[in-house]
Formats: sequence, C-alpha cells, structure tokens
Amino acid sequence: MPDQFAPLQNDTFLRALLRQPTDYTPLWLMRQAGRYLPEYNATRKRAGSFLGLAKNPDYATEVTLQPLARFALDAAILFSDILTVPDAMGLGLYFADGEGPKFERPLRDEAAVMALRVPEPGALQYVYDAVTQIRSALGGRVPLIGFSGSPWTLACYMVEGGGSSDYRTVKTMLYRRPDLMHHILRTNAAAVATYLNAQIDAGAQAVMIFDSWGGALADGAFQEFSLHYMQTIVSQLQREKNGVRVPCIVFTKGGGLWLDQIAATGADAVGLDWTVNLARARKLVGHQVALQGNLDPVVLFAGEQQIRAEVRKVLHDYGVPSANQGHVFNLGHGISQFTPPEAVAVLVDAVHQESRLIRTGGTASG
Repeated sequence: MPDQFAPLQNDTFLRALLRQPTDYTPLWLMRQAGRYLPEYNATRKRAGSFLGLAKNPDYATEVTLQPLARFALDAAILFSDILTVPDAMGLGLYFADGEGPKFERPLRDEAAVMALRVPEPGALQYVYDAVTQIRSALGGRVPLIGFSGSPWTLACYMVEGGGSSDYRTVKTMLYRRPDLMHHILRTNAAAVATYLNAQIDAGAQAVMIFDSWGGALADGAFQEFSLHYMQTIVSQLQREKNGVRVPCIVFTKGGGLWLDQIAATGADAVGLDWTVNLARARKLVGHQVALQGNLDPVVLFAGEQQIRAEVRKVLHDYGVPSANQGHVFNLGHGISQFTPPEAVAVLVDAVHQESRLIRTGGTASG
C-alpha cells in the first residue's frame, strides 16, 4: 500500500478546505490539465485519443503535472473523465470527433436498466494506478484531488447516450418511471462511493463530486434524484487516511438555490458557480463548510487589468476568512479550451498577491 509518499510541502489547499488558517487563498482550476495547453495537445496526439490518454497511467501522470510546471497552483487534480465509471459498467464509452462523449449502449429500456451493475473489481484499476503514480511524481509539492461525477450527472449521460441540451430522455424516465431512475442512481452511488474510496486508498488527498447537471432538475426533483445520492456517497467516504483528514468537495452547477441543503450533505466544502454571490454564500453556510469558486471562466479572455479586477471582486466578496472558515479560489466551471495560457498565469499571480494583501489589510486598487 502506498504509504511512502513524500511529505506534503504546501498544504494550503487542504487547510482551506478544512477551514483552518491560511496565509493566502489557494487556487486550482477545474479542467486545469486540458486543451488550452499546447503541451497537453502534444501528449494527446502521442496517445492517439482521449481514452488512450486517460487509460494510460504514464500519460495521465504527464498531463496532470503539465499545468503545475507552468503555474503556481495549490493542488493537482487527477487527469481522468467522469464517464470512466459507466464505461466500466459496460456501456461502451467512445468519443466522436467534435461531438464529445457517447455511449454505444445507453440505458433506454427496463431490461437494460435492471441489468446495470457496479463495475467489477479491477475494472478501474488504471485510474487507481494513475493516482498512485501522480502522487509519487508530485513529490509532496501540492495535494492531489481525486474525483467522480455525481450519480445524477452520470445517469444523464448513461440514459441520453451522450451530452444533451434539454435532458429530455433522462428526465422523461425520471417522471414516467422513477423506479428505474432510482435503480440507476442507487447503482451509481454504490459505484461512486467505492471508486472514490479506492482513489483515497491509492493516494488522493481530497475528493470532489461533480454534479454538473444537477441544475437541470426542478426543485424537489433535485433533492430526490441528486442531492440524496450525493449525501449517501459522502456518508460512505473514508474521511481519514493514515491519520490525515481527507476533505470532500461537492459541486452542483446551477445549485445556488439549494446551497444550504448541499452544505448539509456532510461535505467539507461546496463548490459554487459564477451565479452565486460569495458574500451571501459565506453568510449562509460559511460557518458550516468551506467555499470553492467562483470566477466566470470567460473572464480569462479579457485583458490583464480586467482579470486582476475580477479576481479582486471575488476575493473581496468572500473577504478574509474568519476562524473556522475557508475559501478556495476556482472558476465557476471548467476552463475553456480556447483560454490563453498567459491569462491563467495572470490569474494565479493575482489570486496569490491580492489574497495576501487582503489578509494584511491592504488593497491593490490599480
């Protein structure tokens, strides 16, 4: 079992998640290893395909480390895909050029749904091998985040057969045959809990549940078909490994209306999209969970001064963390593939510089 990892040199991210004091606001970016980096595209070309990249621990390690070589980020996140779990359930994941992920065998009838089972042991070993390899390669520089999609978000892809603009197929099943939807979600929740715990065993130092499509649900349906199953997973997670706390982050895109309920799942931190006001979120749940977010990713297409100004707004909206409160800076969703890397360099510098200044009572108003 990997217990010989190098000591952690920068624990600022973990401390913020656990609502402990930090000298500055740590940051990482959703999709920080990705197509906006030319070195990522070069590695992907060598791998031959996205799945060739994601399923090879050497390539996964290489691309996970690439953004850290460029930017002073405070955490690494495993390079993988949320759809590895349904792929391991036998749905046949593939990526069509220009169309995103698709499944060869989507769940479209009762027989297919009732045949769904959690993945066989070993089906996702390539992910766990990548986690251990990345953690070793980091050498203790920053913590490593593991992750999974939420049961509802996975179900959206599994029933639709790919991405969707209106989720008509999956939501029709939800309303017509809630029994089938609950079977999918129960199976997904069991698979995700096992998957995240195995990532923790392999070396992940924090884990995140991405509920990317929770915001597509009506009030009431969200609580029954998404929130309940995320809470089930959180209750089953290892929260400590080798005597060290392993924080859990839950992120529902479009979930700002349910912030207090998401915070009550038992997670250590809640991710916020750019529609949420950080000051109000802090007042509502900041005593209960750390907050992560929430710059609009499109800000990174503006100039340097505009990026710095927007960073200041986010940091000042949250303010200086009080005792038992924490803030991790992030985007409100994944970074765009068209983002100029130099804009990310400005962002990282601005967050570190301005957050230190705020803590000393200064401002940078230029």
